[in-house]
Amino acid sequence: MIKNYLLFVMLMMSFQLFSQEAYFLAGSNITKFTFKSSEGIMTTPLQSGTGSSYEMGYSSPLKDQKIVYDVSVTLNDYNAVAGSPANSYKWETKYLGIQNALSFNFPISNNFQLRLNGGINLSTIIYGKQTVDGVVYDVMGQDEFSALLISPFMGAHTRYKLNDLGYLSLGYSFSKSLNPFNVSPDKLSFSTNQILFGIHFNINNK
Repeated sequence: MIKNYLLFVMLMMSFQLFSQEAYFLAGSNITKFTFKSSEGIMTTPLQSGTGSSYEMGYSSPLKDQKIVYDVSVTLNDYNAVAGSPANSYKWETKYLGIQNALSFNFPISNNFQLRLNGGINLSTIIYGKQTVDGVVYDVMGQDEFSALLISPFMGAHTRYKLNDLGYLSLGYSFSKSLNPFNVSPDKLSFSTNQILFGIHFNINNK
């Protein structure tokens, strides 16, 4: 399945080779797990965990550069912790994904833009560990973590024009990640607040 994702990304990037922008974003995820087992909600309270987020992609204007189509490859950490006087838990996971989005530009001044965006991310786990009272377990094969993760999202970014070559950006987005192909009785979803800093390079200057 991962090979199919990567092939799709390569095809999309070849189509976008002459798009307006190439960009790289990096930042932090603050993720909350919602876990429900066959016996009900987990009794030990789950706490939000932090992790890294990376995104590399291309943007292409659809209409007068006010509406933009973005396609990218993402690498996200979705982490969480939990604990009680009797037990302690920690999850560390990494997901590789493909992201498609539409962005809407709102000029503020000659050098500043506000960009609102929304889209969907399709990802799969490439690393996953669970630590229970100091003992480490692999979660790669667990149904609630594996298969295809679907993450609709929406966000806002401010963009500052450096020169004709590109922009710097700072943004926030919120996503809800679900695994609809999980057939096990244990269900897991992620709610993620994301803060990203980006650099954008113009490919076609007009």
